[in-house]
Amino acid sequence: MKANLLMIQGTSSGAGKSTMVVALCRIFSNMGYKVCPFKAQNMTSNFYVLKENHSVRAMARIQAVQAIAARVQPDIRMNPILLKPLGNNISEIILGGLKNLRMSAEEYYTSFVLQKGFPKVLQDLESLRKENDLILIEGAGSPAEINLSNYDIANMILAEKIKSKVLLVADIERGGCFAAIVGTIKLLPAPQRKFVKGIIINKFLGQKSILNKAIISVQEMTKKKVLGVIPKAEFNIPNEDSLDQKRSKSSFSKSYLDEQIDNVASTFKKNTDMKYLLNIVKMNHDL
Repeated sequence: MKANLLMIQGTSSGAGKSTMVVALCRIFSNMGYKVCPFKAQNMTSNFYVLKENHSVRAMARIQAVQAIAARVQPDIRMNPILLKPLGNNISEIILGGLKNLRMSAEEYYTSFVLQKGFPKVLQDLESLRKENDLILIEGAGSPAEINLSNYDIANMILAEKIKSKVLLVADIERGGCFAAIVGTIKLLPAPQRKFVKGIIINKFLGQKSILNKAIISVQEMTKKKVLGVIPKAEFNIPNEDSLDQKRSKSSFSKSYLDEQIDNVASTFKKNTDMKYLLNIVKMNHDL
């Protein structure tokens, strides 16, 4: 077994990457596939703690939620690098769930992320691929942060290395959605741009038909298909980080969390071209 790969990247932080992975984990699990979430590098103070072999390890809480959506146990391999911001441009580096070092952003990028972090990312991902049918990989921030592109192992460096198909998610609620989509794709180097196989417009309120002309224009300019317009939906799952302005409950019962996940998954599925998506990930399934 070697899992197929699909990466969800965004035009910005808060575009809905985490939620899309939650939805897709549940959708593909419902189809009977063995599916697993993955995020190479996450900066958050919201942890999920695992006790393994008499040691305590930490992973991002949202990856644990995505694991629940996939109906699998949270696994420390799902989030190899965790960065805990400490203030004054210093973060604690948690590698493989264990506290490692404290570094400035400059130190992290120049002496750690490619030298020590990326090999661990590839090792954990390869290990998970041997156990699953599909890995759903969440990107971080935007892949078009050109000041960081040489170090951005959570986005296109990873997608290019593992040859993962990519869906690009944009938040239409915040405004500037179409400019963000076109700008993101245009800023990607041509060798990386080819990995983007589709676009999702997220958090839409209103009549979808008013988007038709804009969607046609974006598709013509980018040569990428818009395969979903997801309405803004009310749901309550744990937040990824402080950039997400939505406040969530401090604790969740398993039944409540499953209900919320099912709501997110149903909304995504109803508003996405699932046949196109299944073709992207090379999954044969009758809908």
